[in-house]
Amino acid sequence: MKQLKFLFLMLIPAFVLASEGTGGETDIIPRTINFLIFAAILYYLIAEPAKNFFTGRKDQIADKLNSIQKRLKESKAKKEQALQKVEDAKANAASLIQTAKKEAEMIKERLAEDLESEIESMIKAHNERVEIERRKMIRDTVAQVLDEMFEDGAVAFEKDDFVDIVMKKVA
Repeated sequence: MKQLKFLFLMLIPAFVLASEGTGGETDIIPRTINFLIFAAILYYLIAEPAKNFFTGRKDQIADKLNSIQKRLKESKAKKEQALQKVEDAKANAASLIQTAKKEAEMIKERLAEDLESEIESMIKAHNERVEIERRKMIRDTVAQVLDEMFEDGAVAFEKDDFVDIVMKKVA
């Protein structure tokens, strides 16, 4: 069908030019017919590739637009996820701060208790050491006084008195 149409369009200029009329010397009609034939041939040759080109171009633009919209939706979703993570991180941070404050308070109380017990044990050890040193000093003083007394012979004890003193000391 297309070939027949093409053949017919090719033969029209031959028929038009073959009949020379007796009319005026105007060539507007043959030129118009030639232009129409040229336009028809041009349309026949170029119409389908042009349609394909523009259809393909339209599809490419639509695909690019769809991919851009898809990326836009993905980026919005990622942004929402990131904002949600930020909110979760803020809540977690607040929770961690409160927990840290509680732990610090507990550590402070435990250290205060440990310090108090350490101070008490140090005071007790000091008091015991003072008592030991006091007893040692008393013994040393008594021993020194007794040594001086026995060396000088200033005091003479009888055996019974000496036994009573020792017995009182032992008891």
